Amino acid sequence: MRTPDSNFYHSPLAVGQFELSEEESHHATKVCRAAVGDTLRLCDGEGHFANAKIVEIGKKACTVEVEAIETIEKRPHLNLGIACLKDDGNEEIALHAAEADLANIILFRTDYSQEPKNASLDRVVRRSELKARVSLKQSMKAYETKIEGPVVLKEWLKTATGTLVLCDIDGQDEIPANIRNSEEPVTLLVGPEGGFSPEEISAIKSAPNAKICLLKLGNTRLRARTAALFAIGKML
Repeated sequence: MRTPDSNFYHSPLAVGQFELSEEESHHATKVCRAAVGDTLRLCDGEGHFANAKIVEIGKKACTVEVEAIETIEKRPHLNLGIACLKDDGNEEIALHAAEADLANIILFRTDYSQEPKNASLDRVVRRSELKARVSLKQSMKAYETKIEGPVVLKEWLKTATGTLVLCDIDGQDEIPANIRNSEEPVTLLVGPEGGFSPEEISAIKSAPNAKICLLKLGNTRLRARTAALFAIGKML
């Protein structure tokens, strides 16, 4: 029996026989050419994995059998908070950033963010969720990165906890070890093109329930989507 070099999504995972979704079945049997008797690696994005043997392949779905479920208890504590970007910027970030062990990507409405101010951004959130699901399976990690928002940054700051890491040219070159290894929530804050406004930076630095750290990402000016990936790299 062979195992395709990819995870397949199914939730909730359970011991016994069940059908995979039409999408996952197609990917397993048509793209990866898995056959009856082959084993698929399943994940649910909530810390559970299972080896599933294909017992039947139907026209639209395949039936698999699971004998045991593995559980990963340790959840990620790192979050990325980034301003809403134009075009497909947030979807692109979700695709690439969600390959890392990120708990959440939070989309902020900021003074300089470029999204339509009256839009719900439902489509952006939905498409970002789909990208995060792809990254969950590709990266073979235990927990799916959730997409939150959009929320107004200044409102979010009122209840933010843990450590806020503001990407700033005047910040430290490296994240202190006690923050990088912390078990408390750590949220990287990346502004839109043009950065956070002076009022927002002041609000971040005076967040009532959180600790603040300034992080320098280098000496060059970065696009917002590039800065997000640089910042995550500094934390890993």
